[in-house]
Amino acid sequence: MKLNPQDLEKIADLTLEHYNQRAQEFWEGTRDHNVSQNIEALLQAIEGQPPFAILDLGCGPGRDLKVFAELGHLAIGLEGAARFAEMARAYSGCVVWQQDFLKLDLPRNHFDGVFANAALFHVPSQELPRVLLELHATLKPRGVVFTSNPHGHNEEGWNRGRYGAYHDPEAWRRYMSAAGFVELAHYYRPAGVPLEQQPWLASVWRRLAS
Repeated sequence: MKLNPQDLEKIADLTLEHYNQRAQEFWEGTRDHNVSQNIEALLQAIEGQPPFAILDLGCGPGRDLKVFAELGHLAIGLEGAARFAEMARAYSGCVVWQQDFLKLDLPRNHFDGVFANAALFHVPSQELPRVLLELHATLKPRGVVFTSNPHGHNEEGWNRGRYGAYHDPEAWRRYMSAAGFVELAHYYRPAGVPLEQQPWLASVWRRLAS
């Protein structure tokens, strides 16, 4: 069923309000999560010499944004939830753009890397092709995007107050390839446990030079 503009606005508003209302609880529950594997996967795939211009898409309270900055990179956060954006600015000391994923306003050919950790699954599948093209456009030629999403069987809808789309690996590849990205690597998280205990599909993609 096609979502109309009112549906999309409701999805964005209610999902962001879910996070705004639980911002401190979310921060306390996630601040010690170790995603160094994901950060390294992005940085190792970027060509050229650092420092790199990095967009942390859906930066939340700023945990990973601060890591990128401390590593010496030119890190900018993007976050839709107002409370998260405030927390991220205070915690990381970085610039944080408050933008809804469905209403992105990004500079063209600007970033060496986009870090989309636990973010893009909130984009309804009908809007995902457009959003991915916008990420493609904000990357420099041969720039890199990292994504990590909970995988599923291509179901989507409301889940505990948030909207989510849960793609299988084949569907995710189709979306990314159609947007002009080539796959560099993928893996499941958390590491060191059987696949059935690894809900997260992580993948690394390069924007082609054109």
